[in-house]
Amino acid sequence: MTHFGLQMFPTDYSIQPVELAKAAEERGFESLFFPEHTHIPTSRKTPYPGMGDLPKEYWHSHDPFVALAAAAAVTSRIKLATGICLIIERDPITTAKEVASLDMISGGRFIFGVGAGWNVEEMENHGTDPTSRWKLMRDRVLAMKAIWANDDAEHHGTFVDFDPIWSWPKPVQKPHPPILVGGYGPHTLNRVVEYGDGWLPLMPPPVLSQQIPELNRLAEKAGRGPIPVTAYGVPGEKEVVEKYLEVGVERCVFWLPSEPPEQTLPTLDRLAEIAKSFA
Repeated sequence: MTHFGLQMFPTDYSIQPVELAKAAEERGFESLFFPEHTHIPTSRKTPYPGMGDLPKEYWHSHDPFVALAAAAAVTSRIKLATGICLIIERDPITTAKEVASLDMISGGRFIFGVGAGWNVEEMENHGTDPTSRWKLMRDRVLAMKAIWANDDAEHHGTFVDFDPIWSWPKPVQKPHPPILVGGYGPHTLNRVVEYGDGWLPLMPPPVLSQQIPELNRLAEKAGRGPIPVTAYGVPGEKEVVEKYLEVGVERCVFWLPSEPPEQTLPTLDRLAEIAKSFA
């Protein structure tokens, strides 16, 4: 079965998370993803991967956990996700508690999309060495998994090291909410297989047609079954969606611009019709 979700930077000038979440659930969307940037350094040395000028929503966005908690309070079915949470800029013990709390408050509806980011100055402001950020992300994810799974949790890694601790609540979903690993570098698929429950790529169908078989080959080699793929930032065009489904994508997440309700709600109606056409 194919699932359809939405992704938007929730900002101070766009439709707010509560209204967006209610409208998305009413229209039958399966999931809602919010990205994360704690800030954007004004130096703007790191080029924007999307080419051109960096859109202002990158430095106007709400904290994703606050926004998703607000969304959880006014919905009952739609899944709520980070896409992506910048683990390399976060304390893993604190983030583990935020994830578990949101999963409990939402009744087990949280999806944990994670990634290591692209903005070098941003991560450096958090004390992160860009050259080791992927190793740091791995260590922090494994530490959080230990906290979620154990009453007396401990972790001894290169970047994260703590003796037994107590931390509740534990997630409703067992052993933890699904972890979707973002990224598109040469080692991404290995990371997905090692500590992810799914892959969250921002790639066109022709590239995914090569990468998804390779992902499942690596999964089989590791003793795992096929790993679900969530295509992120999918254009709202039926013909494009068809191509994503043809290459084996399980969830298509439509990109929504950060706009006021009067512009966003008609867009939701149009995207909902596209999603219904694949039911």
